[in-house]
Amino acid sequence: MTNLANVADLAEASQRAAVTDLTQPANVSVRDLTIQLGSNTVIEHLDLDVRAGEFVVLLGPSGCGKSTLLHSIAGLIDVTDGTIEIAGEDMTWADPKDRRIALVFQSYALYPTMSVERNLSFALRINGTPKAEIERRVARASEMLQLGPLLKRKPAQLSGGQRQRVAIGRAIVREADVFLFDEPLSNLDAKLRTELRRELKQLHQRLGATMIYVTHDQVEAMTLATRMAVMRGGVIQQFGTPAEVYARPNNLFVATFLGSPAMNLLKGTLQTHDGSLYFCTANARFDVSGYAFKSTPAQQLPCVLGVRAEDVHVQMGERIGERVGESAKVALVEPMGNHRVVWLDYHGEQIASIDQTKAPVAAGDAAGFSFDGAHISLFDEASGARL
Repeated sequence: MTNLANVADLAEASQRAAVTDLTQPANVSVRDLTIQLGSNTVIEHLDLDVRAGEFVVLLGPSGCGKSTLLHSIAGLIDVTDGTIEIAGEDMTWADPKDRRIALVFQSYALYPTMSVERNLSFALRINGTPKAEIERRVARASEMLQLGPLLKRKPAQLSGGQRQRVAIGRAIVREADVFLFDEPLSNLDAKLRTELRRELKQLHQRLGATMIYVTHDQVEAMTLATRMAVMRGGVIQQFGTPAEVYARPNNLFVATFLGSPAMNLLKGTLQTHDGSLYFCTANARFDVSGYAFKSTPAQQLPCVLGVRAEDVHVQMGERIGERVGESAKVALVEPMGNHRVVWLDYHGEQIASIDQTKAPVAAGDAAGFSFDGAHISLFDEASGARL
């Protein structure tokens, strides 16, 4: 099994992979993958299909197996069982240099004694690529990433964002079938992360390449992904477009992992009254007759109602007399620039609402609120699965 401690050596191994002419983007198929590190099973019986040209993000908390999955696709970790195919070819036991992949690490892994231009062209020179072809590829990557003025500089003369651009550029000159990114922006400050995130999205649009990207940052996942796989404990909890995963989470973990603030949750039971179905708590009931259940739910089923903060409608000040819904008190107001998060105290439960009005509000004020019934989620309390 490959020693992952020496990131620079792994990056060099990846960059020395056989360099080919620009190819069409490749699909990646992972089947029944199991990976054990010592006595610890990190991934077990995992399936993943990445279409050619997609930007797939592997999202999850630290230790969920997302980087292990990425490294196994790259060939840096031996699999215990299962298969990995790239462009329809079995690459399960192929060397990293033979997989036609390019890998960008969290660490820039640049050669400190080489200029930017030499860092970009190193793998091409090692593989004996003709000089004219090297110049073409370096010029193309430099134009895409705005590295032209920096080509003669050494890494020590670059900012963190510039170094990561060079690391990405070194992957681009490979003109690989699949680009793999292992949390490439996590070492940068917030402003640089935002800038490079936008550049990566534009880069994908220009290249049309297959990209697989690992992150624990939900904003990166939501903004970059064509589809995203939310992982927990080595298992993919949900795989879909960002809009699908956000609006219709498969379970309570996905519901609470995505969103800032996290999805509001209320515990209760399902009850029928006068032909309508209600979600009932100790203090209130909410009509859920229009909810699209996967199957007919049982009566008195203990469940959890989830609603995003933007789907909680708050009425304050002069509008309180018009309210239709529940009464609460404002517990906290968090100004966020173009909006504010209003936290309500509802019988001891904290409910967050995203409010874009300018109505005066302060902690202790009375408020009314209601839910947008078309955008609620219901989960089985015992299993956490979506109903």
